[in-house]
Amino acid sequence: MTDDLNYVEDFGSGANVLPPRAWLDDDSGRLALSGEWSFRLSPTVADAPDDLKDPDTSGWDTIAVPGHWQLNGYGAPAYTNVVYPFPLEPPYVPTDNPTGDYVRTVTVPADFAGARIVLRFEGVDSRFAVYVNGEWVGWSSGSRLVSEFDVTELVAPGKEARIAVRVHQWSAGSYVEDQDMWWLSGIFREVNLIALRPDAPTDVFVKAAWDHVDGAGTLLVESDVPGTVSIPELGLELPTGEHTRVEGVQPWSAEVPRLYDAVLRTAGGEVRLRIGFRTVAIVDGIFTVNGNRVLFNGVNRHEFHPDRGRAVTEQDMLDDVLIMKRAGINAVRTSHYPPHPYFLSLCDEYGLYVIDECDLESHGFGYEPQPPKLPNPVMDPRFREDLVERMRRTVHRDKNHPSIVIWSLGNECGMGENLRHMYDLVKELDPSRPVHYERDTEAEFVDIYSRMYTSPEGCAEIGADTSLYRNLPFILCEYGHAMGNGPGGLLDYREVFDKYPRCQGGFIWEFIDHGLRTTIDGREVYAYGGDFGESIHDGNFVCDGLLFPDRTPSPGMHEYVKVIEPLRIVAEGNRIAITNRYEVLDTSHLRFRYVVETEGAQVDAGSLSVPVIAPGETVTIELPPGDGSKPETWLTVTAELAEATSWAEAGHRIAWGQIRLDEPVPAEVQVSGTPAAGQAGVDGISVAGVRNARLDVWRAPIDNDAIPGVAAAWREQGLHRVQHRVVSEGERDGAWEVVTRTAPPALQWGLRSTWRWTAVEGGVVLELSVVPEGLYPEVLPRLGITFELPKVQQVEWFGTGPNEAYVDTREAAAVGKYSATVAELQTPYVRPQENGQRIDTRWAALDGLRVEAVDHLFGLTVRDWTSADLENAKHTADLTPGDTTYVTIDLSQTGVGTAACGPALPDRDKLKTAPANLTLRFTS
Repeated sequence: MTDDLNYVEDFGSGANVLPPRAWLDDDSGRLALSGEWSFRLSPTVADAPDDLKDPDTSGWDTIAVPGHWQLNGYGAPAYTNVVYPFPLEPPYVPTDNPTGDYVRTVTVPADFAGARIVLRFEGVDSRFAVYVNGEWVGWSSGSRLVSEFDVTELVAPGKEARIAVRVHQWSAGSYVEDQDMWWLSGIFREVNLIALRPDAPTDVFVKAAWDHVDGAGTLLVESDVPGTVSIPELGLELPTGEHTRVEGVQPWSAEVPRLYDAVLRTAGGEVRLRIGFRTVAIVDGIFTVNGNRVLFNGVNRHEFHPDRGRAVTEQDMLDDVLIMKRAGINAVRTSHYPPHPYFLSLCDEYGLYVIDECDLESHGFGYEPQPPKLPNPVMDPRFREDLVERMRRTVHRDKNHPSIVIWSLGNECGMGENLRHMYDLVKELDPSRPVHYERDTEAEFVDIYSRMYTSPEGCAEIGADTSLYRNLPFILCEYGHAMGNGPGGLLDYREVFDKYPRCQGGFIWEFIDHGLRTTIDGREVYAYGGDFGESIHDGNFVCDGLLFPDRTPSPGMHEYVKVIEPLRIVAEGNRIAITNRYEVLDTSHLRFRYVVETEGAQVDAGSLSVPVIAPGETVTIELPPGDGSKPETWLTVTAELAEATSWAEAGHRIAWGQIRLDEPVPAEVQVSGTPAAGQAGVDGISVAGVRNARLDVWRAPIDNDAIPGVAAAWREQGLHRVQHRVVSEGERDGAWEVVTRTAPPALQWGLRSTWRWTAVEGGVVLELSVVPEGLYPEVLPRLGITFELPKVQQVEWFGTGPNEAYVDTREAAAVGKYSATVAELQTPYVRPQENGQRIDTRWAALDGLRVEAVDHLFGLTVRDWTSADLENAKHTADLTPGDTTYVTIDLSQTGVGTAACGPALPDRDKLKTAPANLTLRFTS
């Protein structure tokens, strides 16, 4: 291979790249090359001057490494989920191929003398060539993989060395890097100059296992240079290459991530090791770690920061791990590429199971080679060498991390022989870990059966029939699509996972919204697809995480935390049942507290004496003494950390449960007042400034309404543009009665509503009945009333909270008395949509107005803009509060589900059109 430009469209992985090896914490000399580099961007490869052997950089800009050039003022980000932003004709790429040149001059440390000097790149997107001191060194591909070059003969210790790197946005490698994320280019991970000294170990493989039957560990440390391994804590000294039984070790697991510090010493150097003894096995169709069935309460994680893209810092990575641990998340799928190695070290230390995925996705080709489609790269023998090498590089770099319990071949590439070759390679290199690949739909050559977005019913079918798919363990590598308002229905999945041992959990798609912080029309927003002028994009599909871009948890995150919590606390008769769902831990690290509240006011609190509960066991304890005769008396039991851990302070809540102590009694409707003729009508009521009361059936479509076409069907039924007509009004049977008809233009259906207003002390009572007429829609987005108030500042309510909740996202909602500003009641989804409902509200106070449920708990939504404003906004910053507050009192709303990418909403959670009644009391 020469230094001509043909390498950009070469099917191979690189030229003059050193063989892959383990990422090591060693004492090799190291010169970090992060920081400012001279930088020049050319619009095409042909426009890039042929001067990298001796470039004059005096007129160049500078750019930070690590980083992406699109986030530093050169070009623009672009987002696609599936389709490629260039024609499909591998290996060719567009002539308009932005090419960035990086140059940096450094002084090679004098103490590098006598060593083999290696230039190491942790990640460069997408393909790059290297020049050192005017000599072409080689090129490499595989954006999220390590590339190393031997530059010993090109540099001199103690003297300056000029390093030039030419990076191409597009290459043949782009065809197999079609991951669902922003297209961003450049040197986005660290670059180091490393001195590998003679007789120093450069590749090490730690094989540490644990026998759950006899409690002993076994250890084999393989090294390319023989040496001695010392484990001071265990009093061990053993040679490399020798298989040794180790008594008295504690196993590593996600719940108890026990690591032993060790040092490998050779004549030429040392390697620091962190050894976790653990054994992964599949036994009778069950995936186990150390003999225990694992339930993956996981997330898919892209590397992302709203300002830096995939150039994440060590603090960013630590933040992610701490958020996961505090949430009860126990597993990560590294979608869809190996992460920065530091992240894996954190998973080892803090305890997270990892599915480590190869840097491979070719979704834009489709899954089947049907004409006129080209074969997917996994079916194309021209790509085989590169794909197998990508897998080799993944395994070798990451093989020493005990947190990695499964290897994954890649994502959404269809099926092909290249994948089989990748699988065979993994089993040759590391038979100790099973292999995953979701698109192996018939489980031909995988060790885990995997699907995406299967319904709970579909999961149950797989769990119940062990003859399916070779009785392999079953996981959902993606489910619970967390886009916008959602995901709903997570409890349904948890119940399936608990019922069928073979169904071993899954990984929410995904961890974080990928909104890029930018300014549009003078307002700071989180940008998504199309905001940078892309001609082809997938909109806000890049914002589908449990966290907002700034890593603030969404309501979906709170819901997931509740669903996966490791203890289940429920009523069992007149006792409290507590089930330990941990895999390894008993409950000795927890303390239990309780609070009793009546109508939101605390009447008792204290500690609960709970015996230590072993994993998988349940105990029942007596209820604390209390008066259950008063209405709305609730007992909340909380399990919290008794002592601080590495990831949370003492007192951090681990699980909670709420038990109602009183017996709910149906409310008696007493409306013995006088007709409220002067206070009622379709135009509103005159209590505390209420005006323009009307029936409401529309919500600003959430992503789970919009993407599957549900909202489009609702629009066809006219639900977004209903009109109101007063049919009649007058005194009737002791009340002022207004009959209205709410209906869309051009269609033959409507909702006939009877509003009966009765004056009572301090206000009015509304008895509302709604009857559908004609060819009405089967399902409504919502059914309630909306009215307007002068600007409201503070809202207090008794019902569920503190966060929003809908019919299928209510597990994290606790009954209590809450207070918030109107602004705090809003959920800032990156693309504005219906949000902020508090389900099962008993009463709400809005400055001078109090609204009480009489016969039907209601959903409360309060905002400073209309649903139309919300629907028309593209970003949260587009929503500007005015002088009016809009209040919606819902009888019900259709659930939120996960249909933007997942199963349709179950009938149970749809608001079916039917006669309905609601009685409310309005007082001031």
